Amino acid sequence: MDFHRPRPIASRRMTRAAAPLLVARGLTYHRNQDRIFGPLDIEVFAGEALLVRGGNGAGKTTLLRVLAGLLEATAGSAALDGRPVDGRHLARHCGFLAHRPGHKAELPALENLRYAALLQGRAVPLQALEAALARVGLAGYEDTPPGRMSAGQNKRLALARLSLHPGRLWLMDEPYANLDLEGIALVDRLVEAHTAAGGAAFITTHGAYAAPPGRVRTLDMDTGRTG
Repeated sequence: MDFHRPRPIASRRMTRAAAPLLVARGLTYHRNQDRIFGPLDIEVFAGEALLVRGGNGAGKTTLLRVLAGLLEATAGSAALDGRPVDGRHLARHCGFLAHRPGHKAELPALENLRYAALLQGRAVPLQALEAALARVGLAGYEDTPPGRMSAGQNKRLALARLSLHPGRLWLMDEPYANLDLEGIALVDRLVEAHTAAGGAAFITTHGAYAAPPGRVRTLDMDTGRTG
């Protein structure tokens, strides 16, 4: 195992009075005897997006799954709003966009959104569900099941589901994948609106996409550099 890779710190460029929304200290993950990433120190503040870049196998998705409480770190700690990461807390306070959409293929798009909210203990009014679909360019697809949609439309449906989540932190795994230029611009608009409202976004990507408007920093998983 290589324990001498530089320790990235994604938080020290600007001094802020507010406490970070998400903070990780010494976060490390091993699979068997292989180190996948770490140790990492990460801070994400309200009002900003952190872009996590790196090639395939760099550990981006694994890092996201650790922060989402789906995997347990080998070492270190992570906290959201001062509370240690755990799945139940994150389900209520963190929106998670996985690389795979995770829809029910034969359930109509609008019912997919309703069902996802109910699983989190939330009843969302019909008008809000319809507005979420319109926001991502899926007006008129309310009764269309994801199994009959393209990959890009499925990604848009997943973005609609994310936009309905009340959590301040969005964890987004490859949100630009399977999207055309219009879809990429849509992701940027959603992230910009979310951060402008006091939220934050933690975004993994291996593509050379333009960063969303607003306050954006980067963490490069390949080199350990931040900016």
